[in-house]
Amino acid sequence: MKMRYCKRCLQPDTRPGIIFDDEQVCFACRYEESKATIDWAQREAELKGFAEDAKAEAKKRGNTYDCIIGVSGGKDSTFQAVYAKEKLGLNPLLINCMPDEITEIGRKNIENLNNLGFDIISIRPNPIVAKKLARKSFFERGNIIAASEYCLWASSYIMAVKFNIPLIIQGENAALTLGAAKNQEATGNAFSVMQLETIRGASVDSFVDLSNNITEKDLFLYKIPTVEEMEAKGIKAIFLQYYTKEWSQVHNADFAVARGLTGRSDNLYDLGRYRRYTALDCDLQIPNQMIKYLKFGFGYATDEICYDIREGRFDRENGKWYVNEYDGKCGQQYIDKACKYLGITNEEFWEVVDRYVNTDLFEKKDGKWVPKFTVGEDYES
Repeated sequence: MKMRYCKRCLQPDTRPGIIFDDEQVCFACRYEESKATIDWAQREAELKGFAEDAKAEAKKRGNTYDCIIGVSGGKDSTFQAVYAKEKLGLNPLLINCMPDEITEIGRKNIENLNNLGFDIISIRPNPIVAKKLARKSFFERGNIIAASEYCLWASSYIMAVKFNIPLIIQGENAALTLGAAKNQEATGNAFSVMQLETIRGASVDSFVDLSNNITEKDLFLYKIPTVEEMEAKGIKAIFLQYYTKEWSQVHNADFAVARGLTGRSDNLYDLGRYRRYTALDCDLQIPNQMIKYLKFGFGYATDEICYDIREGRFDRENGKWYVNEYDGKCGQQYIDKACKYLGITNEEFWEVVDRYVNTDLFEKKDGKWVPKFTVGEDYES
C-alpha cells in the first residue's frame, strides 16, 4: 500500500474521495489558492438572489419561514443562522437533530442559539432505534455514528418538504474544504450531500434488521427526500460556504464565541484535536475519530492543521508537530462512554476496532497500535 501526502498541506491520499493533481497537491489546497481570484462580489450577488427568490416564494406560499437551516448550535451553524438573518434578511426556521446522548455543552449551545432570536424545532429520533443502529454500524462498519449522520443530514431536507419552505442553507461543501471532490460536486449546490461518502456508502434500507426489530418505518427520519421530490416542490439547497469569502473554521468559531458559544474545557490530548470548538454536542464523535485514524492514517487534528496551513496560520513543517501530538488520541473516559452506550465491554470494543485497523499503516507494539508511517512523508508498505 502507498500513502502520499499533499505537498502543500498534510492531507494524505487515504481520505475517501480525495483528489491530488499531477504536482501532488490536494484539491482543497488548489481551491484555497483559487479563492484569491474568485469574484466574491458576484457570488454574494448570487447568494442575495437566492435569498430574494426565497422571500418572494415564501410570501406566495403564505409561509412565515423563507429558509431552513440544520443546526447543532456549534460554530458553523451559529454563523449560518446569524448570517442568514442579519446579512440576507431571511426568516429562518432552524432544525436541530438532537444526537442521542447529547452533551450538556450541546444543550447549552442550542439554548444560546435559540436566545439569539430564532425559532428552533428539535428532533430527537427514537433512542432505542438510534442505539440499535449505532451498534449495527459499529459492528458492521467500524463507525459508531454512521447511522446518526443520515438523520443529521436528512432532517433539514425532510422538514423543508413538510413545511413547504423554498430554501435550504447548509454550511460547507466538504468537496471544497476537505478536497473530497472525486464523488461530490465542488459547487454551491447542497443537493450534492447525497454524494457524500457516508450517505452514498450504503442505502438507509441496509439498516433494516428484522431480527433486531428495526423495520423500514423506524427509518423515516434517516431518509433524505429525493432531489426530484424537492425540486418538484420548488425547493433549492445551497452551501453558504461557497458564497461567503469569510467562511473558515477559525472565523466561524470566533464569530460564534462572540455570540455566546461554549467550547470544551477537556484536556486536548483526550479530544484528539487542538481546538476546542468542534464535536460539542456528542461525545461519541471523539472515539469515532480515533477509529477513523486507525482506518485511514489521519484523524481530526490532521483536518484542523490542513485548514490552518492553507489559511496561513502554520507552515507545513510546524504543522507536523500538531498532527504527531494530537491525531488519533482519545481519552479513556470517552471510550468508556462509547462502551456504556453500545452495551459492550472495553475488550469487546477493541476486538471490533482491531478488525478495522489498517495493518498496512499500523502495527501493534506493547498492546497498542502505532503508525508505521511518518507524518508528511510518502509511505509504501
